[in-house]
Amino acid sequence: MKKGLKIVTIGGGSSYTPELIEGFIKRHHELPIRELWLVDIEAGREKLEIVGAMAKRMVKAAGIDCDIHLTLNRREALADADFVTTQFRVGLLEARIKDETIPISHGMIGQETNGAGGMFKAFRTIPVVLGIVEDMKELCPDAWLINFTNPAGMVTEAVLQYGKWEKVIGLCNVPIISSKNEAAVLEKNEEELFFKFAGINHLHWHKIYDRDGKELTKQAIEKLYGPDAEPEKMVENIKSMRFLYEQILQLGMLPCPYHRYYYMTDSMLEEEVEAVNGEGTRGQVVKRLEESLFELYKDPNLNYKPKELEKRGGAYYSDAACEVINSVYNNKGTHMVVNTQNRGAISDLPYNSAIEVTSIITAHGAEPVHFGAFPSAQKGLLQVMKAMEELTIEAAVTGDYATALQAFTLNPLVTSGDIAKVVLDEMLEAHKEHLPQFHK
Repeated sequence: MKKGLKIVTIGGGSSYTPELIEGFIKRHHELPIRELWLVDIEAGREKLEIVGAMAKRMVKAAGIDCDIHLTLNRREALADADFVTTQFRVGLLEARIKDETIPISHGMIGQETNGAGGMFKAFRTIPVVLGIVEDMKELCPDAWLINFTNPAGMVTEAVLQYGKWEKVIGLCNVPIISSKNEAAVLEKNEEELFFKFAGINHLHWHKIYDRDGKELTKQAIEKLYGPDAEPEKMVENIKSMRFLYEQILQLGMLPCPYHRYYYMTDSMLEEEVEAVNGEGTRGQVVKRLEESLFELYKDPNLNYKPKELEKRGGAYYSDAACEVINSVYNNKGTHMVVNTQNRGAISDLPYNSAIEVTSIITAHGAEPVHFGAFPSAQKGLLQVMKAMEELTIEAAVTGDYATALQAFTLNPLVTSGDIAKVVLDEMLEAHKEHLPQFHK
């Protein structure tokens, strides 16, 4: 009989935590959690207390024997943990809003995980995650790190390359939402289909097959992007702008919704500028949503995940984390799209780099499904973006200004030359509090 599990969630005061609790409750017959530790920082104390009290109500209502602990002491929580999940934002939503507004003010995409904003999120986040890994080496050396802190791909690669920690799996909700939407337009159940994803986080492509091995990718392209297709509604934080049908047809694969930033940059930037002058950036919208969510969470009678959480974006993130833990713990062999080490699955990328790929999740982690080589259109963008990620991670770890500038120059969403340097300098100053490596 396996012992009960100890799970630690860093960023436990997140508005997503109720979904995490719901996912654990749903799987309790397979996943005997004896302790769940929710960890946050001083700035998140109030939210931790609100969401922690709600988590306790949810567990009690479900009749489950699980102790929930709230703490600001990460090391206390990590001792002897079996799984550690990460769901935090360094600098809180104020940092996200800076990541959006500063690039937009200079005529370039300002987005949470893409362009200059995504790179700065990596600069702030990677050193913190590597600090968590160092604590894990000392306090819970056999634990798995399940990361859904963005940018998930770069965080996973940093943990592998610089943290030297192989027991890591990164998660993103976008492939889950894509699979659900595409099954619906094909009028199939998800279980009837095989989705073959490959690429990197927020830059992947995929194909679809049915149970008989027949490829349904072209049918899905027609239904989603053909001349008579309805506008696609994917994720809350990306404008559902119509892709160019002929271009997607040539790809022969279904794109990630984030490809709009690369395939339709001008239109997406125009939409962002309109948003700044209207309801605000996505970060500003989310800040208002979060305030209303936490007012809901304060209700002493609320003991379930409210429907309003779906508006926050990031649907299925937490549920995916629960399923990864379940599949590792019970050696289930579940098929999931995760961030893991390439190990030859994509021949166009380095063997040891982190990729986002359909994988089989077992007790020894994620086994990527072989994909092979991409055609030129996908390969060209993918290799440029992976090189940009490598430089971004190196700059995050070393604090080297020239490396950061080189990463900026390589990113297709960052205007090169003098403007790139101006934006880099402005953002380094704006985020100074959370970038000690650049301000030695």
